[in-house]
Amino acid sequence: MMDNRPTLGFIGIGLMGKPMVLRLLAAGFTVNVWNRSPEKLLQVSEAGAHGCSSPGQLVEASTVILLCLSDTQAVESVIYNDVLESGSAGKLVIDLSSIHPENTRQLASVLYDKCGMTWVDAPVSGGVSGAEQGNLAIMAGGSDHDIAIVRVVLAPLYKQLTHMGPVGSGQVTKICNQMIVSCNVLVIAEMIAFAKQAGVAAEKIPEALAGGFADSKPLQIVGPEMALESFEPVKWRVKTLLKDLNMAVDLAVKQGNAIPLSGLAAQLMQLHGSHGYLEQDPSTLIKLFNKTDA
Repeated sequence: MMDNRPTLGFIGIGLMGKPMVLRLLAAGFTVNVWNRSPEKLLQVSEAGAHGCSSPGQLVEASTVILLCLSDTQAVESVIYNDVLESGSAGKLVIDLSSIHPENTRQLASVLYDKCGMTWVDAPVSGGVSGAEQGNLAIMAGGSDHDIAIVRVVLAPLYKQLTHMGPVGSGQVTKICNQMIVSCNVLVIAEMIAFAKQAGVAAEKIPEALAGGFADSKPLQIVGPEMALESFEPVKWRVKTLLKDLNMAVDLAVKQGNAIPLSGLAAQLMQLHGSHGYLEQDPSTLIKLFNKTDA
């Protein structure tokens, strides 16, 4: 029976992974870490994390393995090349990444069949600031037993954790989240460009609309950045929204759903990314609608 302080292994110390690990360490967890780029381990190691030489070593030394990786391919690589070889029964994978629901179900099935490990998909929403402040929204898929463990392990990270159903349900919910966020950010960019062209002090629009029906967290975060064209530091990336929109389109096709707004958002995001903005903050989407940038 797993106690409330399992030894954690965290793979993926990026924009989101680093603040998550720092909060887990501050909460008293023992955390083993590995990252493809070792230099990114410096800050978390200084805070008390134990660096591992390989993902396999991390899996062997940890009871709960957390993944925070860029995409489906990255998660599959770690699972097939390292976790399957080094895993053992009774251990748990918590995947914080946003990946395809079908691949999630397949990975969970293979992992359980080959080495007896279980899986919870627990993608997050709230960005870097949410990770730093511990108020992320987490949507989770897995068994009741494993979700109970996840609630304890991830307690330093979230304001709300919702059990959405069996494995894969968390990833479907995250896609729904990204459909809303992406369409919202795009219409904010369109609106800010429109307001500026009309001679309005566009940087004041988030303040003017605060508390009304048009208000949203994206408006308050990216609205001023778009109006002032302040794109640094990068807090999230265009390629992340595009990846999730493409998954939405793929899933919709397979299910026979029509998602015209999200499909258009994917095309616009792809167009923006093709101009060299994939690694940039989504606030740069204003450039799609600025006449001077056309």
